Amino acid sequence: MPSNTIPALIVAGPTASGKTALALWLAQQLAGEVISFDSVQLYRDFDLGTAKPSAAELAAVPHHLIGVADARQPWTAGEYARQARPVIEEVARRGKLPVLVGGTGFYLRALLQGLSPAPPASAPLRQKLRRRAPEQLHRLLQRLDPEAAARIQPRDAERAIRALEVRLLTGRPLGDTWRAATPEPWRELRPVKLGLAPDRAALYRRIEERAAAMFAGGIQEETRRLLPLYPPQLRIWTSHGYKQACDIVLRGADPALALAEAQQEQRHYAKRQWTWFRSDPDFHWLSGFGDDPILQSAALSLARRLLADR
Repeated sequence: MPSNTIPALIVAGPTASGKTALALWLAQQLAGEVISFDSVQLYRDFDLGTAKPSAAELAAVPHHLIGVADARQPWTAGEYARQARPVIEEVARRGKLPVLVGGTGFYLRALLQGLSPAPPASAPLRQKLRRRAPEQLHRLLQRLDPEAAARIQPRDAERAIRALEVRLLTGRPLGDTWRAATPEPWRELRPVKLGLAPDRAALYRRIEERAAAMFAGGIQEETRRLLPLYPPQLRIWTSHGYKQACDIVLRGADPALALAEAQQEQRHYAKRQWTWFRSDPDFHWLSGFGDDPILQSAALSLARRLLADR
């Protein structure tokens, strides 16, 4: 292995598949440290709805990029990649194995493959756009960049503002900007990619049980506590669970209907994650949940063999 390369282990899969448990166990066995590529766990204060690792899990091995960002200044995939690369390099410099875990495929792609260049943020333009309601921003985006609007939820003001910013500054849709140049991959990283593929019906049961526990465990109270600190138009409030908790707290939605909607959204999200990660031929798939001791042993053997080739 060339001296300037960095071996790394990646654990990915759909939501509720046991990624956290598997990554933690592998990090313990392989002298590793955990680096998250989850687009919501990186924000401070938002705990229940992001399914962050427990205090005991965080104490078991060093974790990175969890609870480090302010939701009032949301990160993009590009910002994540800029912040994560030096963290991974520092972990490797200390002789530890970087164990990356998460379900946000676009963040992982940005980290490993880079992103096409886009214009930097324009403070005056953003200030002007932020005067509009999220629904107004989305309608404007539908006129100027229908492709981007189809991928962005109507309440996600921050992503809509970025897409409008690119469109107005470059005169080109966001997708054209991404396709205009070839990204620069991180050639020094030598990742081993493990993916979790549990039985789909069993996964959906876990998703529904976890969502029910989240709403029974106080996500509404967490939302009431955080709304005075974080305005409801922020992107974080469009994420699964928090969106429905806001509906309960701000709009008086029926809790049972809100829970059912959250469960459905998370099932759909799991499908999208499966599609995203399955499109990557470099993943080695494990049939089961990440907290299964038999699967963990198989994953460890596979990881050791593949890392030895790096």
